[in-house]
Amino acid sequence: MLNMSTPSELKSPCVTRNGMVKLPPSQPNGLGSASITKGTPAAKNRLCQSSSVPSILPPPPSSLSYHHHHLDGPGMPHAAAPLLPSEPGKPLVGLKPALCQLPPLTLPKPVLLERQLVLDEKLLNRLLWYFTTAEKCVLAQVCKTWRKVLYQPKFWEGVTPILHAKELYTLLPNGEKEFVSLQAFALRGFQSFCLVGVSDLDICEFIDNYPLSKKGVRSVSLKRSTITDAGLEVMLEQMQGLMHLELSGCNDFTEAGLWSSLNARLTSLSVSDCINVADDAIAAISQLLPNLSELTLQAYHVTDTAMAYFTAKQGYTTHTLRLHSCWEITNHGVVNMVHSLPNLTSLSLSGCSKITDDGVELVAENLRKLRSLDLSWCPRITDMALEYIACDLHKLEELVLDRCVRITDTGLGYLSTMSSLRSLYLRWCCQVQDFGLQHLFGMRSLRLLSLAGCPLLTTTGLSGLIQLHELEELELTNCPGATAELFKYYSQHLPHCMVIE
Repeated sequence: MLNMSTPSELKSPCVTRNGMVKLPPSQPNGLGSASITKGTPAAKNRLCQSSSVPSILPPPPSSLSYHHHHLDGPGMPHAAAPLLPSEPGKPLVGLKPALCQLPPLTLPKPVLLERQLVLDEKLLNRLLWYFTTAEKCVLAQVCKTWRKVLYQPKFWEGVTPILHAKELYTLLPNGEKEFVSLQAFALRGFQSFCLVGVSDLDICEFIDNYPLSKKGVRSVSLKRSTITDAGLEVMLEQMQGLMHLELSGCNDFTEAGLWSSLNARLTSLSVSDCINVADDAIAAISQLLPNLSELTLQAYHVTDTAMAYFTAKQGYTTHTLRLHSCWEITNHGVVNMVHSLPNLTSLSLSGCSKITDDGVELVAENLRKLRSLDLSWCPRITDMALEYIACDLHKLEELVLDRCVRITDTGLGYLSTMSSLRSLYLRWCCQVQDFGLQHLFGMRSLRLLSLAGCPLLTTTGLSGLIQLHELEELELTNCPGATAELFKYYSQHLPHCMVIE
C-alpha cells in the first residue's frame, strides 16, 4: 500500500523507480493513516521499545539487577515484603548479610541516558536518515517527538505522494462528504503530487485545501482523470508555481483546452495515452511553451508534420524528447525533428515502428550531443543503424535496443568501439549469440548490461563477462544460459556486480 523512494535510497521490492509514493491522507489525530502497511501496529509497538534503538551505550551492569525486587521468583524477595532503604550508610532492612553492601535503589544512568537519547532531536535528525522513505512513514507514528523530527521537509525531498479520488473525502454521519485535511502533507513540504481518477471539482478542492498549492507545488501528475478543458485552465491559472505537468490517460480535455491553458512557465510536459492529442496539440506546445526543456509524448495520431512545429527558442532550450509509440512518425518526421531540435542530449523513439536505419543515420549525423538514445521496439532497425551510431555519437552513454529483433553479432562488433558507452540494453534481441557477446568483453566503460531474454546465449558465452571488471549491474532474467553455477561463478569473479537473475 506504500510505494516510496528517494534518490539516495536503495531500491526495495516495495519501492518504484519513478519516485512516486502511496501516501494516505492524515487521520484526525494528525499522525497519518494506520493502514500504511499491514504490520504497522506491530511495527509501532516494536519501535516504541528501547531495544529497537541502535545500541549506543553498554548494557547496565549485572549488579544492578536488584531493581527487579518487586517481582516474585527464585532468589527474589516476596512482593508482600518489599525492601525499604534505611538511613544513609546503613544496610537495607530485610537484606541478607551478603547483600547489605549494595548501594541505595536508583534508576541506572545508562537506562536514563538511553531514554534521553531516544527523544534527543539532534540525534534523531542524524539517525533517521538511515531509514527508507517507507520506514519513515511508520516511524513518524511512534511519538510526537519522532513525528516532529520526521515531518521536516528535508526528509521528504524527491518524494511524490499518490492520492486517489476516493481517498480525498471522508463520509460524515449525515451522509455528506468532506474533503480530507492535507495539513500533514503541508508540514512535510511536498512540492509534487500524483492525483489519480480526479475530476475538475476534486482539483479545485485540492487547490483550496492544500496550503502550498498556489505557489509551493512544482509538479503535478494527473492519471486516468476526467479533467476537462475548464479544469485544466483553472489548475494552471491557480497553481502559479507549477513547472512540470503530466497528463496520462486523460481523455476529456481537447487540443483547444491546451491552447487556452498552457502557461509559458512550464518547462517539462508529459502527455501519454490521451486520445484527443494530435498535431494541433504539438502546435500549441511549440507556440505556448518557449522554455520547454523536456517533452514526453505518447500519441498515436501525431504525424511527421508536427515535428516541424518546434520554434527556434525551443531548439536551444529543449534537451530531452521522448516519442513513445508514435506510430505515424516516419523518417520524414525525424528530418523535421533533428533540424528543429539540434541540441537534444536525450532522445527516445521507442515503439516508433516506422523508423528505419535511414532515420537513425539522420539522428547520428545531426544530434552529436546525444548522451542517451532509446530505439527499443523499432523492428526495422538493423546492424547498419548501429554502425551509424558507433561512427558519429561519440558522447553516447546509454543505448537501449530492446526488441530490435534484426540486430546480430555484427552490430555488437560496431558497438564495441564506443569508449563512452556505460549502459547497454539488449533485452530480447533474439539473434545475439556467444560470438557477438565476445565483442563486448573489451568495453571497459560498461557499467550496466542487460541480456534478458536472449535465447541463444549459452553458459560458456556468458561466463566471459567476468572480463568486464567495472560492471555494476548485469541482467540475465529469462536467459536460458544463466544457471545456478554461473551465478556462483559471477559472485567469485564479479563481487561488486549486482546480477539480476
